[in-house]
Amino acid sequence: MKKYSYSIHELVTRLLKIGSSIKGFLVISTLASVTGNLSHMGLMGFGAMWILCSSGYAEGNTVLYAVLTAVCGVLIAVCRYLEGVYSHKGAYGVLAAMRVDLFRKIDRISPAFLVERKMGDILNIAVSDIETLEFFFAHTIGPMFTVIILPVTSVILAWHFNPLFAIVLIPFYLLISAVIPTIALIAGKGIGMRYRESLGELKSVILESVYGIRDIQIYSAAKRKEQEVMKANEEVSKAAHGLVLHRQTVSSLPNLFVYLARIAIIMCATFLASEGKGDPVGTIAVSFAATASFSSTFSLTFVVSHLLEAFASAERLFLIEDAQPLVKEAADPKTISEVREIVFEDVSFTYPDSSEPVLEHMNLTLHKGEQTGLIGESGAGKSTISRLLLRFYDPDEGRILLSGTDIREISLSSLHERIALLEQDTYLFNLSIADNIAVSKPDASIEEIREAAKRAGIADFIETLPDGYDTQMGEMSARLSGGERQRIDIARVLLKNPDVIIMDEPTSALDVLHEKELLHTLKKEYGDAAVIVISHRMSSLSGCQKIYKLADRKLIPYIFESE
Repeated sequence: MKKYSYSIHELVTRLLKIGSSIKGFLVISTLASVTGNLSHMGLMGFGAMWILCSSGYAEGNTVLYAVLTAVCGVLIAVCRYLEGVYSHKGAYGVLAAMRVDLFRKIDRISPAFLVERKMGDILNIAVSDIETLEFFFAHTIGPMFTVIILPVTSVILAWHFNPLFAIVLIPFYLLISAVIPTIALIAGKGIGMRYRESLGELKSVILESVYGIRDIQIYSAAKRKEQEVMKANEEVSKAAHGLVLHRQTVSSLPNLFVYLARIAIIMCATFLASEGKGDPVGTIAVSFAATASFSSTFSLTFVVSHLLEAFASAERLFLIEDAQPLVKEAADPKTISEVREIVFEDVSFTYPDSSEPVLEHMNLTLHKGEQTGLIGESGAGKSTISRLLLRFYDPDEGRILLSGTDIREISLSSLHERIALLEQDTYLFNLSIADNIAVSKPDASIEEIREAAKRAGIADFIETLPDGYDTQMGEMSARLSGGERQRIDIARVLLKNPDVIIMDEPTSALDVLHEKELLHTLKKEYGDAAVIVISHRMSSLSGCQKIYKLADRKLIPYIFESE
C-alpha cells in the first residue's frame, strides 16, 4: 500500500498549526469535552454512592450524592451541546479558509500544474477531502485530552479504595488508550490514502462523462464509459472494504479488553474479600467509574479509524500546497508599461514529463504593430511558444526578452497585464454576460463593457436577449455558438487593451464567412498591437506580414502572398 509522504507527526503538527486560527473555539470545545466526560464518571460514581447510601449499605449524605448526581447529569447535556456547537463552528470556519488557500495555491502553480492532474481529483480535494478534515478539528482534539485525564482520574479513585484496583486497571488503560490506537495508525497507513485516491478517480471519470455526454451519445460510447465508471466504482468498493475491515478490527479489540477489565475488577474484589479486606462500596464505586471512563476512552478507537481518512486527505492537500511552481518570480521583479519588441533568443524547451525537446535553439523577433503567423502540424510546438511567452514555463536554454528585459525579471502580474490570449475554446463562467466580459478588467464600467462588445461585433446579439448584458451564462452558455463565444472572448481582450495578443486557432469554430468577419475585426481593432496568430488554416494567416512554419523543433520562414 502507498506510504505517506509525510509522517503522522508532520500531518498532526501542520493541522494543529492551521487550527491555531480557531484556538478559542477549540479550547472551549475541549474543556466541554473533558468536563462532560468527567461528569459522566461522576454520574456513575455519585449515582452508585447515592443508591448505596439510600439502601443503607454505605454511610454518607444521601441528599448530597443525589444533588451531585443531578448536577453531573445536567453538565453532561450542557457540555455535549457546547462541545458540538463550538467544535463545528470553528471547524467549518477553518475549512472555508483552507478552500480559499487551496485556490490561491493552485492559482500560483497553474496552469502547468493542472496539465498533470485530473480536474475531478482536484475538485475532490477541494470539496470532499477538505470536508473530511472536519473530523480532525471537531472530533479529535477533545478526545485526545479526555483519553489522558479520564484514566488518570479513574486510577486515582481506584488507588483511593485499594492500590490493587489501580495496578490492575493501568495495563488495560495503556492497551486501550495508547497501544491499540498506535498500532492501528501504523498498520492502517495507506488504507485511507487508497480510499481517497480511488474516490477521486471515480469522481474524475463521472465528471468527464457528464461534461462529454453529448459526444458520448453521438459516438455511441455510453457502454465504454459505463465500464470505466464500473471499474472505478469497484476500486472504491475494494478500498472502502479495506477501510471498514480495519475500522471493525480496531473497534472490536478494545471491547474485548473493556470486558476483561471489568472481570479483573471483580477478581480483585474477590481476592480482597478472601483476604478479609473486602470493600463492597469501593468495588461498586470503582466498577462504575471505570465503566464510565472506559466508555469515553473507547471513543478513541472511533477517532483513530476515521483519522486514517483525515490524514490521507491532509496529505493530498499538502502535496498540492507544497508543490513548487515551475516558474518563480525574481526577488525584486520589474514592471513593464509597454511591450514594443519581443525576442526569442536561442530558446530550447522540453516539457517536464517528456524526454523529447519541443523547441531547439529557436530564434524569433516580433515588433509592436506587426502580425506574425505560426503554422505547423499538431504537436509541433506552436502553442508551446505562447505558453513560454505567457511564462507558464521557462525555457531550458536561451531567453525571452520583452523590450530588452528578460521575461524572468518581470513580475507575472505585469506580464499578464500586457499580454492577452485568445484560444479556440472560450470558457464562460456562470455569471452574467457583462461579468464574463469584465473578467479581463473587473473594475470596468458598463459603458466600457458595452463598447468592447460593440467593437467585438457581439453587441447586437446581446441586445436581442431578454436580459441583455445581465443574461446569466449558466444554461445559456451551452446554447451559444462557437463564434458567439469567441466574440465574447474578443470583447474581453478589447477591454483589456494589451500590447501583445496571442491567437491560438481563433477561427477554428467558424465557417469561412464568419472567419473573414472575425479577421477583419481583429485587424481593425488590433492594428497597433504585436499579434501572434497560431493556426493550421492558411486562411487565418492572410493578414500576417510574416509567417513561420514550425518543423523539426525549428522556425522556418514560410513564403506566403498576403491578400
